[in-house]
Amino acid sequence: MSGFKAEHASVGRDGPSSGAFVHRDGRQVVDGYGEPVLLRGMGLGNWLLPEGYMWGFEPPGPLSPRQIEALVSDLVGPERATLFWTEFRDSFISEDDIARIAAEGMNHVRLPINSRVVMDEQGALQPAGIALIDRLIEWCRVHGLWVVLDLHGAPGGQTGTNVDDSPHGVPELFSNSRYQELTVSLWRQLARRYRDEAVIAGYDLLNEPLPDEFDDLYRAELVELYRELTVAIREVDPNHMLIYEGTRWATNWDMFTEVWDANSMLSFHKYWSPPDRPSIQRFIEIGRSLGLPVYMGEGGENNLDWVQTAFQLYEDCNISWCFWPWKKIETVTSPCSVNAPAGWEEVVAYGGTKLDKPDAEDAWRVLTELTQAMALSRCSYRHEVVSALLRRAPLRAPATGFGFRGRGVSYQTNRALPLPGFRSDDSVTIRRAVGARPEQLDFHHPNGAPTPPEDELLVSLRAGDWVAYDIGLAVPGRVDLAVRIGAAGQKSAAGAANGAQPALDIVVDDERAELLAIDDDHLIRATTTLPIAAGRHVVRIVGRAQATLLHWLEVLPSG
Repeated sequence: MSGFKAEHASVGRDGPSSGAFVHRDGRQVVDGYGEPVLLRGMGLGNWLLPEGYMWGFEPPGPLSPRQIEALVSDLVGPERATLFWTEFRDSFISEDDIARIAAEGMNHVRLPINSRVVMDEQGALQPAGIALIDRLIEWCRVHGLWVVLDLHGAPGGQTGTNVDDSPHGVPELFSNSRYQELTVSLWRQLARRYRDEAVIAGYDLLNEPLPDEFDDLYRAELVELYRELTVAIREVDPNHMLIYEGTRWATNWDMFTEVWDANSMLSFHKYWSPPDRPSIQRFIEIGRSLGLPVYMGEGGENNLDWVQTAFQLYEDCNISWCFWPWKKIETVTSPCSVNAPAGWEEVVAYGGTKLDKPDAEDAWRVLTELTQAMALSRCSYRHEVVSALLRRAPLRAPATGFGFRGRGVSYQTNRALPLPGFRSDDSVTIRRAVGARPEQLDFHHPNGAPTPPEDELLVSLRAGDWVAYDIGLAVPGRVDLAVRIGAAGQKSAAGAANGAQPALDIVVDDERAELLAIDDDHLIRATTTLPIAAGRHVVRIVGRAQATLLHWLEVLPSG
């Protein structure tokens, strides 16, 4: 057989091991030893399939890989363009990135693949593209990560948009038999090459097939293609888990009515919608009815409040997840932000036809400096994104980011008035900061901007009510805590200094934190009296006044 084999020793029970494959066991994903594992990962978007928004391009600028490639060639000529893309792929994702992802506590990466990078028009694998996958696999082997191979851009395109590099703006994969044959051939060749590679956790067969307008038109064709891909892969690879995504940007699972393969799981994507159980209940129910694990294969591109709450939701529902994406140019919503060099704004403007074309030599300098700036060591690292994602101190959690494990575990209330449209299944009173209830709540913050005051959601606690937040500590030590409360609860809080009943208690792992101060800006500060261990902990906010409004909780390792 050609390709890689799992010849290396195990890197540990939390990662890939020799000859032992991640697989499905009932509704659970298990590792090669049969131990349950929740996949937690990072999506390596933009590397093998560039997307315009990750570069700062907006319509009518270049959005798809083809359009971005055309712009680069237009700026510096085809010869230098070829060199640019080689340098880009050598620098955008390197072993340093993989090492950092592993060090943060992730256990896998999801690799979006553009078919044009790994297969030529005749259907043969392209050595240069396959070498990139092989190199990533080796890095992940060394650093103890699994890899999910994701066909993000199938031949002909499965969405008809820039995200899959569709050539003509429609999902020709489903109307052109030649594209279907190439897609089946590609997966068969990849499966044959990697069938013995235990570093690979699974094959994500098609990313986000069939957006809204094409769902009814081609759903039957998608089901047939999924069946054909399953047969083709199993002819050469009995080992790897298969991952199926639904239609409408992987949000519609109506097509999943039976199990197509015994070693498989179902994937949904989630953006800009309420981070609560009702929003994903359909996925949970279908996974339960079919007896399959559930994977949130792509989600992010939002502010820290949303990220903290959404990924708490997945953990509490035993849903594997993968954050999107690891790195972009000039961003606050990804862990890694590439600092664009001087002159990049002119390139972006020209791409959107807003400025004259830059001089070729100036453009080449900018592009060269851009690839150099993509090295992890030169990026701005957004620790706060990872902290929100993992609920790890230092962390500021919104009041509504308490756990999703139900009454008696994540909250306790005597009576409550749930908020329609968000966490309505939890018996906790959630209110708008200004007391108004708009017709529609806003969870759309793709630029990462903090939730504006008029959209802030608060938790109201009566005496004896409590809500609980999961937090993580990287190292042992004391912890400082702060809770922002509403002005109405401030009077009761202030009374604590004179021996009156405080507005609330802060409890860490059943130990009451020591109250330190009540600030003028309605901030209650406390600390743990003794050091606590590294790992996961629970912070409970317990109401002591007639009514206390919670804005947010902040957890900081004590300096």
